[in-house]
Amino acid sequence: MTVRTALTALFLCLPLHHLAAQDTVPPVEQGVRIGITYTPGLRPGLMVLGGPRIEIMDSIRAILSRDFDFSDRFEVISLPTGDSLVLGVSSAESQGVPRAEDQLFVNYSLHAALGADYAVAVLPTVEPFSTAVVLFDVRGETERGRFEIIGTDGSDDALRLSVHRVADEMVRLASGEPGYAASRVLFVSNGRLYRVDADGAQRTGVSDAGARTFSPTWDPTGARAIYTELYDGWGRIVVHDIVSDQKRTVPPTSELLNYTAAISPDGTLLAFSRSTEDGTDIYRYNLAQDCCLERLTVGRFSDNLSPTFSPDGRQLAFISTRAGGQQVYVMSADGTGQELFAPFDYGVTGNSNAPEWSPDGTQVAFHRDVMGSPQIFVMDVRSRVVRQLTSFGRNEDPTWAPDGRHLAFVSNRTRRRQVWVIDIESGRVRQLTTVGDARLPAWSRRIQVPVQP
Repeated sequence: MTVRTALTALFLCLPLHHLAAQDTVPPVEQGVRIGITYTPGLRPGLMVLGGPRIEIMDSIRAILSRDFDFSDRFEVISLPTGDSLVLGVSSAESQGVPRAEDQLFVNYSLHAALGADYAVAVLPTVEPFSTAVVLFDVRGETERGRFEIIGTDGSDDALRLSVHRVADEMVRLASGEPGYAASRVLFVSNGRLYRVDADGAQRTGVSDAGARTFSPTWDPTGARAIYTELYDGWGRIVVHDIVSDQKRTVPPTSELLNYTAAISPDGTLLAFSRSTEDGTDIYRYNLAQDCCLERLTVGRFSDNLSPTFSPDGRQLAFISTRAGGQQVYVMSADGTGQELFAPFDYGVTGNSNAPEWSPDGTQVAFHRDVMGSPQIFVMDVRSRVVRQLTSFGRNEDPTWAPDGRHLAFVSNRTRRRQVWVIDIESGRVRQLTTVGDARLPAWSRRIQVPVQP
């Protein structure tokens, strides 16, 4: 058997993460909370106020309402449909439609009586194609923040990202921590790479139709997707600029099978796995200088794969079979100091896969076999205490949202593999993708787009 034939067989047969991941979980009601005690009524109430029935403003209200709900930091209050609550704010000088520039009267006592701690108004401005979004502190009876959004089409990518970014800033003003709405998730469906917004909208193809791709990840800016593209039995790593649609192959990956790429937080270094007849090892390449391929592990017929950089770039967590089963190890970014990272119970839990470091560096998420089914776990890096998040069905391939509080993962709870999101504090789960099959999600960091304050 040739090396190329052997590597093609490896891709088709190995039960390793990103090669043949088994996806997870039977149907449950959307919004179910798994394995975590959740006490309702402890989150501040927030309402998105009604206003002029203008299509673009209705779209902005709908996007904001979803973003606030999905942040899991508020109880989002739905307004009754009566005329007395349509506007929620009014001009102090006229009976007409209020504009953001007018002196506004806000009925704080009414909103407080409805349980709101915060209220958000979407209002027209005197500038063409401009909409203002205003955050009010109901209990403090003050305006907390005001932002301008430019655009006329609620389906436009740039406008949607601007709205998501405003939502994130308002979450930060109200809760002290920014939201994650201005981010995107990559996933693979039938061999093609797609992306969706964090609210599940705007499903868009990334790789070419007909290409076979897997192992996606993002660069730190969210501007480039990095993934493996199969060709002639090999697997090359592609860096794909989302905006310009320009692609380039990482030079040393034009031969052999290269996959499970990870990029350093500063965007300069690429770590990835390479398979040969002798096993699978992790390599490092300097993307910024296009040089200097380094081998970090020496498998000797074991497999080392799925590297993930710590947020400070100093360490790599990865999967290794050196002790027999697949377990989570850690090493310095130069390959030194390799050791077992995530403890496990012999005979109770099995192979581990798909590690990913949280954005703040305090936790590592991964999936691990429990009685034959993969489940999502997180490990506290300092104490190395491991906590199981899911227990029903099959759940795998976790990836962190930018807020470090939410994880996307693959589940078969609708009897098809789809991407779901879990809030690890409340346990609330929601479905992100709904069409076809989905696997191998990768969540971007916050995408920085201009927001007019």
